[in-house]
Amino acid sequence: MGHVVGRRKGSIGIALVTGAVLVGATACGGGGSDKASADDAKASGKASATASPSPTKPLGPPMLLDTITPQTGTTVGVAMPISVIFTNPVSSKARATVEKHMKVSASQSVLGAWHWMGDKRVDWRPKTYWPSGTTVKIDADMKGVSNGNGRYGVHSYTHTFKIGDDVRADVSVTNHTMKVTKNGAAVRTLSINAGSAEYPTWDGTMAVIDKQKKVHMTSCSVGISCDKGSANYYDLTLPWDIHLTQSGTYVHYSTGDPNPGSGSARGSHGCVHLSLSDAKWFYGQVKQGDPITITGSPRGKAPADNGYADFNLGWDQWLAGSGSGEGTTAAL
Repeated sequence: MGHVVGRRKGSIGIALVTGAVLVGATACGGGGSDKASADDAKASGKASATASPSPTKPLGPPMLLDTITPQTGTTVGVAMPISVIFTNPVSSKARATVEKHMKVSASQSVLGAWHWMGDKRVDWRPKTYWPSGTTVKIDADMKGVSNGNGRYGVHSYTHTFKIGDDVRADVSVTNHTMKVTKNGAAVRTLSINAGSAEYPTWDGTMAVIDKQKKVHMTSCSVGISCDKGSANYYDLTLPWDIHLTQSGTYVHYSTGDPNPGSGSARGSHGCVHLSLSDAKWFYGQVKQGDPITITGSPRGKAPADNGYADFNLGWDQWLAGSGSGEGTTAAL
Protein backbone atom coordinates (compact mmCIF):
# COMPACT_ATOMS: atom_id res chain seq x y z
CA MET A 1 0.00 0.00 0.00
CA GLY A 2 1.08 3.66 0.18
CA HIS A 3 2.19 6.62 2.24
CA VAL A 4 1.64 7.09 5.96
CA VAL A 5 -0.22 10.39 5.80
CA GLY A 6 0.92 13.16 8.11
CA ARG A 7 4.23 11.52 8.99
CA ARG A 8 7.70 12.55 7.99
CA LYS A 9 9.72 10.49 5.58
CA GLY A 10 12.86 8.54 6.28
CA SER A 11 13.40 8.61 10.05
CA ILE A 12 14.55 5.56 11.93
CA GLY A 13 15.25 6.49 15.52
CA ILE A 14 13.68 6.65 18.94
CA ALA A 15 13.97 10.05 20.61
CA LEU A 16 16.37 9.90 23.54
CA VAL A 17 14.03 11.54 26.02
CA THR A 18 10.53 11.36 24.64
CA GLY A 19 10.82 7.73 23.53
CA ALA A 20 8.50 8.45 20.61
CA VAL A 21 8.08 5.56 18.24
CA LEU A 22 9.69 5.69 14.85
CA VAL A 23 7.87 8.04 12.53
CA GLY A 24 6.90 6.13 9.44
CA ALA A 25 7.47 6.82 5.80
CA THR A 26 6.03 4.86 2.90
CA ALA A 27 3.92 1.73 2.94
CA CYS A 28 3.85 -1.07 0.38
CA GLY A 29 5.18 1.20 -2.35
CA GLY A 30 7.50 0.65 -5.25
CA GLY A 31 8.93 4.14 -4.84
CA GLY A 32 10.50 6.02 -1.98
CA SER A 33 13.95 5.77 -0.48
CA ASP A 34 15.33 2.37 0.43
CA LYS A 35 17.51 3.95 3.09
CA ALA A 36 16.63 5.23 6.52
CA SER A 37 18.00 8.13 8.46
CA ALA A 38 17.05 9.99 11.60
CA ASP A 39 17.64 13.52 10.41
CA ASP A 40 14.09 14.56 11.36
CA ALA A 41 13.64 12.46 14.52
CA LYS A 42 15.31 14.95 16.80
CA ALA A 43 15.81 14.19 20.46
CA SER A 44 14.35 16.82 22.72
CA GLY A 45 15.50 18.02 26.11
CA LYS A 46 18.55 16.69 27.90
CA ALA A 47 20.34 13.42 27.35
CA SER A 48 18.60 10.42 28.88
CA ALA A 49 21.42 9.51 31.23
CA THR A 50 24.12 11.62 32.83
CA ALA A 51 24.72 15.06 31.39
CA SER A 52 27.74 17.17 32.35
CA PRO A 53 28.39 20.83 31.56
CA SER A 54 30.74 21.62 28.71
CA PRO A 55 34.34 22.48 29.60
CA THR A 56 35.13 26.10 30.32
CA LYS A 57 36.92 26.21 26.99
CA PRO A 58 35.10 23.80 24.66
CA LEU A 59 37.32 21.77 22.36
CA GLY A 60 34.98 22.67 19.52
CA PRO A 61 31.31 22.55 18.51
CA PRO A 62 29.42 19.70 20.23
CA MET A 63 29.00 16.22 18.81
CA LEU A 64 25.66 14.87 20.05
CA LEU A 65 23.74 11.64 19.75
CA ASP A 66 20.45 12.31 18.02
CA THR A 67 18.81 9.00 18.91
CA ILE A 68 19.55 5.66 20.53
CA THR A 69 17.35 2.65 19.86
CA PRO A 70 15.98 0.65 21.66
CA GLN A 71 14.53 2.97 24.24
CA THR A 72 15.49 2.42 27.87
CA GLY A 73 13.19 0.01 29.68
CA THR A 74 11.79 -1.67 26.57
CA THR A 75 11.59 -5.37 25.75
CA VAL A 76 12.55 -6.16 22.17
CA GLY A 77 13.03 -9.12 19.84
CA VAL A 78 16.10 -11.25 19.21
CA ALA A 79 17.02 -9.47 15.94
CA MET A 80 16.96 -5.92 17.34
CA PRO A 81 20.20 -3.98 16.84
CA ILE A 82 21.43 -1.14 18.98
CA SER A 83 21.15 1.79 16.57
CA VAL A 84 22.84 5.12 17.27
CA ILE A 85 22.32 8.25 15.20
CA PHE A 86 24.69 11.22 15.44
CA THR A 87 23.65 14.80 14.73
CA ASN A 88 26.69 15.37 12.51
CA PRO A 89 28.83 13.16 10.26
CA VAL A 90 31.55 11.04 11.86
CA SER A 91 34.68 10.74 9.74
CA SER A 92 36.07 7.32 8.88
CA LYS A 93 39.28 8.04 10.81
CA ALA A 94 37.33 8.67 14.04
CA ARG A 95 34.96 5.71 13.91
CA ALA A 96 37.08 3.14 15.73
CA THR A 97 37.57 5.55 18.64
CA VAL A 98 33.88 6.46 18.73
CA GLU A 99 32.93 2.76 18.76
CA LYS A 100 35.29 2.05 21.66
CA HIS A 101 33.53 4.74 23.70
CA MET A 102 30.17 3.01 23.25
CA LYS A 103 30.42 -0.01 25.54
CA VAL A 104 27.86 -2.78 25.15
CA SER A 105 27.28 -4.97 28.21
CA ALA A 106 24.99 -7.98 28.52
CA SER A 107 23.84 -10.47 31.16
CA GLN A 108 24.89 -13.27 28.80
CA SER A 109 28.14 -13.08 26.84
CA VAL A 110 27.44 -12.22 23.19
CA LEU A 111 29.83 -11.77 20.24
CA GLY A 112 29.01 -8.77 18.10
CA ALA A 113 30.27 -5.64 16.35
CA TRP A 114 29.42 -2.12 15.25
CA HIS A 115 28.72 -1.34 11.58
CA TRP A 116 28.37 2.11 10.00
CA MET A 117 25.33 2.83 7.83
CA GLY A 118 26.75 5.96 6.23
CA ASP A 119 28.46 8.61 8.34
CA LYS A 120 25.74 9.34 10.93
CA ARG A 121 24.25 5.96 11.83
CA VAL A 122 26.08 3.06 13.48
CA ASP A 123 24.43 -0.21 14.60
CA TRP A 124 25.68 -2.92 16.96
CA ARG A 125 24.30 -6.43 16.40
CA PRO A 126 25.26 -9.88 17.62
CA LYS A 127 26.83 -12.28 15.13
CA THR A 128 23.69 -14.40 15.58
CA TYR A 129 20.44 -13.44 17.29
CA TRP A 130 20.38 -12.31 20.93
CA PRO A 131 19.59 -15.05 23.47
CA SER A 132 16.08 -14.58 24.79
CA GLY A 133 16.04 -13.20 28.34
CA THR A 134 19.28 -11.23 27.99
CA THR A 135 19.54 -7.81 29.61
CA VAL A 136 21.58 -5.37 27.50
CA LYS A 137 23.13 -2.01 28.34
CA ILE A 138 24.88 0.56 26.18
CA ASP A 139 27.08 3.19 27.81
CA ALA A 140 27.98 5.83 25.25
CA ASP A 141 30.60 8.01 26.97
CA MET A 142 31.05 10.70 24.35
CA LYS A 143 32.61 13.37 26.58
CA GLY A 144 35.64 14.77 24.80
CA VAL A 145 35.43 12.25 21.94
CA SER A 146 36.12 13.70 18.48
CA ASN A 147 34.00 12.97 15.42
CA GLY A 148 37.02 13.70 13.22
CA ASN A 149 35.35 16.76 11.76
CA GLY A 150 36.08 19.30 14.48
CA ARG A 151 33.24 18.36 16.85
CA TYR A 152 33.58 16.82 20.31
CA GLY A 153 31.17 14.96 22.53
CA VAL A 154 29.86 16.64 25.68
CA HIS A 155 27.50 14.03 27.18
CA SER A 156 27.28 10.43 28.30
CA TYR A 157 24.23 8.37 27.39
CA THR A 158 22.98 5.10 28.89
CA HIS A 159 20.20 2.82 27.64
CA THR A 160 19.23 -0.51 29.19
CA PHE A 161 16.74 -2.91 27.59
CA LYS A 162 15.78 -6.59 27.62
CA ILE A 163 15.49 -9.28 24.97
CA GLY A 164 12.06 -10.89 25.22
CA ASP A 165 10.58 -14.10 23.85
CA ASP A 166 12.12 -15.43 20.63
CA VAL A 167 9.22 -14.76 18.25
CA ARG A 168 9.90 -15.26 14.53
CA ALA A 169 7.83 -15.30 11.35
CA ASP A 170 8.96 -17.00 8.13
CA VAL A 171 7.10 -15.86 5.01
CA SER A 172 7.11 -17.89 1.80
CA VAL A 173 5.97 -15.74 -1.11
CA THR A 174 5.60 -18.76 -3.42
CA ASN A 175 3.76 -20.94 -0.91
CA HIS A 176 1.54 -18.10 0.34
CA THR A 177 2.30 -18.96 3.98
CA MET A 178 3.71 -17.36 7.10
CA LYS A 179 4.93 -19.72 9.82
CA VAL A 180 5.06 -18.20 13.31
CA THR A 181 7.26 -19.68 16.04
CA LYS A 182 7.79 -18.74 19.68
CA ASN A 183 10.89 -19.87 21.58
CA GLY A 184 11.49 -22.54 18.95
CA ALA A 185 7.98 -24.02 18.99
CA ALA A 186 5.57 -23.74 16.06
CA VAL A 187 2.56 -21.59 16.91
CA ARG A 188 0.52 -21.10 13.71
CA THR A 189 0.85 -21.12 9.93
CA LEU A 190 -1.10 -18.29 8.30
CA SER A 191 -2.21 -17.75 4.69
CA ILE A 192 -0.66 -14.69 3.04
CA ASN A 193 -0.15 -12.82 -0.20
CA ALA A 194 3.10 -10.89 -0.69
CA GLY A 195 3.96 -8.66 -3.60
CA SER A 196 3.29 -9.14 -7.29
CA ALA A 197 5.30 -9.35 -10.50
CA GLU A 198 5.02 -5.57 -10.89
CA TYR A 199 5.52 -4.72 -7.21
CA PRO A 200 7.56 -7.51 -5.57
CA THR A 201 8.20 -7.44 -1.84
CA TRP A 202 11.64 -7.42 -0.26
CA ASP A 203 13.34 -10.70 0.57
CA GLY A 204 15.49 -11.26 3.63
CA THR A 205 15.21 -10.72 7.36
CA MET A 206 13.71 -7.50 8.66
CA ALA A 207 13.37 -6.78 12.37
CA VAL A 208 10.05 -5.15 13.26
CA ILE A 209 10.46 -1.36 13.41
CA ASP A 210 7.16 -0.68 15.18
CA LYS A 211 3.46 -1.47 14.92
CA GLN A 212 0.29 0.60 14.70
CA LYS A 213 -3.37 -0.29 14.96
CA LYS A 214 -4.21 1.88 11.93
CA VAL A 215 -2.15 3.38 9.09
CA HIS A 216 -3.38 5.65 6.29
CA MET A 217 -1.86 4.54 2.99
CA THR A 218 -2.06 6.13 -0.48
CA SER A 219 -0.66 5.03 -3.82
CA CYS A 220 0.03 8.57 -5.04
CA SER A 221 2.55 9.27 -2.28
CA VAL A 222 4.88 6.47 -3.40
CA GLY A 223 4.61 7.11 -7.12
CA ILE A 224 2.45 4.09 -7.94
CA SER A 225 -0.59 5.97 -9.19
CA CYS A 226 -2.31 9.31 -8.61
CA ASP A 227 -5.06 8.44 -11.09
CA LYS A 228 -8.24 7.53 -9.23
CA GLY A 229 -9.32 5.49 -12.23
CA SER A 230 -6.25 3.27 -12.13
CA ALA A 231 -6.45 -0.31 -10.89
CA ASN A 232 -3.36 0.45 -8.78
CA TYR A 233 -4.85 3.54 -7.10
CA TYR A 234 -5.65 3.35 -3.39
CA ASP A 235 -6.35 5.70 -0.50
CA LEU A 236 -7.09 3.56 2.53
CA THR A 237 -6.78 3.43 6.29
CA LEU A 238 -5.94 -0.16 7.13
CA PRO A 239 -5.67 -2.00 10.48
CA TRP A 240 -3.14 -4.14 12.33
CA ASP A 241 0.05 -2.84 10.72
CA ILE A 242 3.51 -4.31 11.44
CA HIS A 243 6.23 -2.04 10.04
CA LEU A 244 9.19 -3.86 8.43
CA THR A 245 11.11 -1.42 6.20
CA GLN A 246 11.47 2.32 5.95
CA SER A 247 10.69 2.13 2.23
CA GLY A 248 7.26 0.85 3.15
CA THR A 249 6.94 -2.89 3.76
CA TYR A 250 4.20 -3.84 6.24
CA VAL A 251 2.47 -7.00 7.38
CA HIS A 252 -1.22 -6.07 7.63
CA TYR A 253 -4.81 -6.57 6.53
CA SER A 254 -5.93 -5.12 3.21
CA THR A 255 -9.55 -4.56 2.23
CA GLY A 256 -8.45 -5.14 -1.37
CA ASP A 257 -7.22 -8.65 -0.53
CA PRO A 258 -9.50 -9.88 2.28
CA ASN A 259 -8.83 -13.62 1.84
CA PRO A 260 -5.14 -13.98 0.99
CA GLY A 261 -3.60 -17.31 0.15
CA SER A 262 -2.81 -19.58 -2.78
CA GLY A 263 -6.43 -19.46 -3.95
CA SER A 264 -6.49 -15.67 -4.18
CA ALA A 265 -5.73 -13.95 -7.47
CA ARG A 266 -4.80 -10.75 -5.68
CA GLY A 267 -1.22 -9.78 -4.91
CA SER A 268 0.01 -6.71 -3.07
CA HIS A 269 2.06 -3.62 -3.77
CA GLY A 270 4.94 -5.09 -1.76
CA CYS A 271 3.36 -5.72 1.63
CA VAL A 272 2.43 -9.03 3.26
CA HIS A 273 -1.35 -9.41 3.44
CA LEU A 274 -3.17 -11.38 6.14
CA SER A 275 -6.87 -11.96 6.68
CA LEU A 276 -8.50 -9.60 9.18
CA SER A 277 -8.60 -12.15 12.01
CA ASP A 278 -5.03 -13.35 11.32
CA ALA A 279 -3.72 -9.77 11.12
CA LYS A 280 -5.25 -8.93 14.50
CA TRP A 281 -3.82 -12.13 16.03
CA PHE A 282 -0.35 -11.54 14.59
CA TYR A 283 -0.38 -7.93 15.79
CA GLY A 284 -0.74 -9.24 19.33
CA GLN A 285 2.19 -11.64 18.96
CA VAL A 286 5.01 -9.43 17.71
CA LYS A 287 7.12 -6.62 19.12
CA GLN A 288 9.89 -4.31 17.98
CA GLY A 289 12.95 -6.32 16.96
CA ASP A 290 11.23 -9.63 16.15
CA PRO A 291 12.66 -11.05 12.90
CA ILE A 292 10.33 -11.44 9.90
CA THR A 293 12.10 -13.41 7.15
CA ILE A 294 10.69 -13.35 3.61
CA THR A 295 11.81 -15.79 0.91
CA GLY A 296 10.78 -16.48 -2.68
CA SER A 297 10.56 -12.91 -3.96
CA PRO A 298 12.51 -11.83 -7.07
CA ARG A 299 13.33 -8.40 -5.64
CA GLY A 300 16.31 -9.43 -3.50
CA LYS A 301 17.15 -8.67 0.09
CA ALA A 302 16.26 -5.35 1.69
CA PRO A 303 19.32 -3.13 2.25
CA ALA A 304 20.57 -3.37 5.82
CA ASP A 305 19.77 0.29 6.53
CA ASN A 306 16.23 0.06 5.17
CA GLY A 307 14.80 -0.08 8.67
CA TYR A 308 16.50 -2.71 10.84
CA ALA A 309 17.48 -5.25 8.18
CA ASP A 310 20.93 -5.66 9.75
CA PHE A 311 20.91 -9.46 9.50
CA ASN A 312 20.71 -9.24 5.70
CA LEU A 313 24.47 -8.72 5.78
CA GLY A 314 26.75 -11.71 6.29
CA TRP A 315 29.17 -11.49 9.20
CA ASP A 316 32.16 -10.70 6.97
CA GLN A 317 30.16 -7.93 5.29
CA TRP A 318 29.14 -6.62 8.69
CA LEU A 319 32.72 -6.51 9.97
CA ALA A 320 33.85 -4.72 6.80
CA GLY A 321 31.82 -1.72 7.98
CA SER A 322 33.24 -1.73 11.50
CA GLY A 323 36.00 0.52 12.77
CA SER A 324 37.02 -1.56 15.79
CA GLY A 325 36.04 -5.09 14.71
CA GLU A 326 34.20 -7.82 16.56
CA GLY A 327 34.17 -8.13 20.32
CA THR A 328 32.38 -9.79 23.20
CA THR A 329 29.96 -7.87 25.38
CA ALA A 330 31.13 -6.78 28.81
CA ALA A 331 29.64 -8.55 31.82
CA LEU A 332 26.46 -7.06 33.24
